[in-house]
Amino acid sequence: MARKKIVAGNWKMNLDRAKARELTAAVAARVGEAGGVELVLCPPALYVETVATALHLAGGKSPSGVALGGQNMHDKASGAFTGEVAPAMFVDLGCQYVILGHSERRTLFGETDAIVNAKTKAALAAGLTPIVCVGETLEEREGGRTDAVVTTQVRGSLAGLSAADIEKIVVAYEPVWAIGTGKVATPLQAQEVHALIRSLLAGLASPEVAGKVRIQYGGSVKPDNAADLACQPDIDGALVGGASLKADDFLGIAKAFQ
Repeated sequence: MARKKIVAGNWKMNLDRAKARELTAAVAARVGEAGGVELVLCPPALYVETVATALHLAGGKSPSGVALGGQNMHDKASGAFTGEVAPAMFVDLGCQYVILGHSERRTLFGETDAIVNAKTKAALAAGLTPIVCVGETLEEREGGRTDAVVTTQVRGSLAGLSAADIEKIVVAYEPVWAIGTGKVATPLQAQEVHALIRSLLAGLASPEVAGKVRIQYGGSVKPDNAADLACQPDIDGALVGGASLKADDFLGIAKAFQ
């Protein structure tokens, strides 16, 4: 069975409430242009409810067909964790997805594979689909360590998950050197790492499960380079940063994956 493509927009720490509402409405109004591709919007936590309202979410389902996600969460269900967001809080607002282990969380906030692993387990327990991010830095790529770094991150971030759990996740390969830099991995470079990730999933679960898991590419994805990436057999969509802040660009990327 073919894997359904998935394109998620990571808005990061951008927009205000009015612009979040406007962008959501623009994407929802034109969702038919990306028919067959699953779209996910991941606004800042403060605006999740605004986007949920704009999507008319009920029970995690949007009549427009656009899903909602968070950008990060705590691994505990509740407690004295000032400033954090619990998994159930996202679920309560209609989220189906949550981005975990983004390179900015790893490099700027010191998140380790163990932390990402705890969050992944918590997200699954809460009924969220984790988008688990992995990827190497420029120094690591130039040092020939891409495979080793990605292997360590995949195994560490997914440690202790059952095959059934692994089947439920989405993996995003984001070469750190390509995020927000305007650089993008060549389609062949991206495909090689996506194939590696799928082989690792086969070892952690089974070839059958690995064949079902969707693996996104992220890193300066734009409408003009998305088509070449979409042609690769193991690239099942995109985790989009800056280009997700414009409806035309976001939908243009989604259309490339049809």
